[in-house]
Amino acid sequence: MLDSEVFPVGLVVAGRPCLVVGGGRVAARKTGALLRCGAAVTLVAPEAHVALGLLSAAGDLPRREPPALDVQLRPYRRGEAAGYRLVIAATGVAEVDQAVWDDAEAAGVWINCADDPAHCSVVLPAVHRDGPVTVAVSTGGASPALASWVRTRVAACVGPHLGTLARLLDEARTAVHAGGGSTEAVDWQGVLDGPLPELVRRGHLGDARKLLHRAVAVVTPGTAPT
Repeated sequence: MLDSEVFPVGLVVAGRPCLVVGGGRVAARKTGALLRCGAAVTLVAPEAHVALGLLSAAGDLPRREPPALDVQLRPYRRGEAAGYRLVIAATGVAEVDQAVWDDAEAAGVWINCADDPAHCSVVLPAVHRDGPVTVAVSTGGASPALASWVRTRVAACVGPHLGTLARLLDEARTAVHAGGGSTEAVDWQGVLDGPLPELVRRGHLGDARKLLHRAVAVVTPGTAPT
């Protein structure tokens, strides 16, 4: 467990170079997560058949040109961590992971060493995604199993329609901006505490849009409630 609290943040890795060192199951999981977020990933390991097999089975291998995954079958080279925005060490070999950590720290690059909180400047939470909504749970490295347990229960509690709800709210915010209004003037909490989530859950999107239109019309010049 880390000695201090972690500062929660979401990294925008799309198109940015990220390094994963390792070729096993853990490396595959981390690589797949990065690829799904659009990162340009370099995977370095003397052998990577396990990772590549798992990535292929999960449908995470890139299918576009140029590929977002560069697989290099070789040992880690000292100092190369400095060329990336985010580094993940997942070899399970203490001396290799230590070398990756040392290089990343010296270069000021964020790094996660799998299953080694003491050698992490970034801890990776348990994540639930629904469209643009991301729910992340972290225990600061104390117990990944607990983080996953909480994540699963939170996802079950909030239900499967958060992504659709987020898109409708984004439409409403865009309409306010387009009309010259301020989204800060909308009582979003009141809207969300009302019938909107249940309308979305039941698939009544037309009624949900009408409700949102009425909510934002009061702060948008020239817009009449309906």
